[in-house]
Amino acid sequence: MKYRKEFDEMRELVLAAKGPEDVQARVVISLHKNFPNYNWAGIYRLEGQNLVLGPFQGKPTVHTSIPVGKGICGAAAVSRKTEVVPDVEADARYLACSLDTRSEIVVPVIKGGAFWGEIDIDSDRPNAFTPDDVEFLEAAARLLSERL
Repeated sequence: MKYRKEFDEMRELVLAAKGPEDVQARVVISLHKNFPNYNWAGIYRLEGQNLVLGPFQGKPTVHTSIPVGKGICGAAAVSRKTEVVPDVEADARYLACSLDTRSEIVVPVIKGGAFWGEIDIDSDRPNAFTPDDVEFLEAAARLLSERL
């Protein structure tokens, strides 16, 4: 994995966490700190038929609750697959959170075989997310699911 050092640091932070909320907060803090092109990082949790924003780093968003199936986050909840959007302006599903956002990646968190929530990352750069980012963020999602 290209981002082994960053993953190992995140794992150490997560292992020292005091409960599920702290685990989530440490994950988004680590993502935001270690990846300058991740200008917004947050976790959405499934509550009923909505994705509810938990801990995040970056500018506040009006999208604190997103219906399953709506936007990129809602699409990832339905597909249970990582969604990478190289150019948010070219994807009609995108829910505008910030005028600065140019690309987005959403990685589902699966716990016990069920969709639990997701990691959502925005970047102010187009085409910001590479296969290395996908691999790293999917590993982060597995780590998160193990510690919830």
